Amino acid sequence: MDGWQLGNVPVFFNGGEFHYRSAVKIQTRSVDKVFIDAQGQRFTALAGIDLEVNEGEFVSLVGPSGCGKSTLLEILAGLQQATRGEALVDGAPIDGPGPDRAVVFQDYALFPWRTVVDNVAFSFELQGMGKDERRERAGQYVAQMGMEGFENYYIWQLSGGMRQRVGLARALACEPSVLLMDEPFGALDAITRDILQDHLLGLQAETRKTVVFVTHSVDEALYLSDRVIVMGTRPGRFLTEFEVGLDRSGGREQLRALPAYGTLYRDMWAILSAELRRGGVMAGSQKATAMDVRSDDTP
Repeated sequence: MDGWQLGNVPVFFNGGEFHYRSAVKIQTRSVDKVFIDAQGQRFTALAGIDLEVNEGEFVSLVGPSGCGKSTLLEILAGLQQATRGEALVDGAPIDGPGPDRAVVFQDYALFPWRTVVDNVAFSFELQGMGKDERRERAGQYVAQMGMEGFENYYIWQLSGGMRQRVGLARALACEPSVLLMDEPFGALDAITRDILQDHLLGLQAETRKTVVFVTHSVDEALYLSDRVIVMGTRPGRFLTEFEVGLDRSGGREQLRALPAYGTLYRDMWAILSAELRRGGVMAGSQKATAMDVRSDDTP
């Protein structure tokens, strides 16, 4: 099997056919993150993080609270700097936020004094685009998220699910190649969460954006992802990863009925449970109150 580069895309010849590998979009090399508190005590939030995410890939990070999932996402977003190591997008070091990456937060991070369409139009406003043009373009993203008729509502007038739709529309309006999503559906009710998960899958299939997704839910990670990375804590580190490769064409209920889904779920939960026990989270009376990785519907 011979291989070579076509521009930035690796190409190889096998079985009488040409095949294309997706280029590496996001990469970290031996990333550590250390915090120092007011008394000079050091806390290692991340240690030795080596990550590669291919272009168009959907990768989820799952792990206990405090394992550094959000910290890693913020490093990829350029909102924090690694203490050691490097983070790259398209082979270039990340030295701050950029239009190639958009972040969707759990707490929406929207402007309550702006309407839906004006929130989504914010990136166009920063580009100096005229009011009519930016509202027209923003309206297209509002419609894409199924929010027609709510363009002129204020954020405080919307439900949680509708607010998160606005947050996702605003992220997409930046036309990024990378979406960084920090538990975006974690605070939503189960029905709204399922609807938005399906919407996200449709958008990702259509746009082939690269997605790094933080979640506490094993079920959510398996339903959405091409690959799931399980993280441990103290220090935050990668324990293992799972290639998902499940057929989602029959919907979530058929997916959950697949034997491969059950195997993946149990294997992943076994690793997480062992990590939680190692940290004392599941010991004794703490088990019911401190379970910080959702098991959802165990198969």
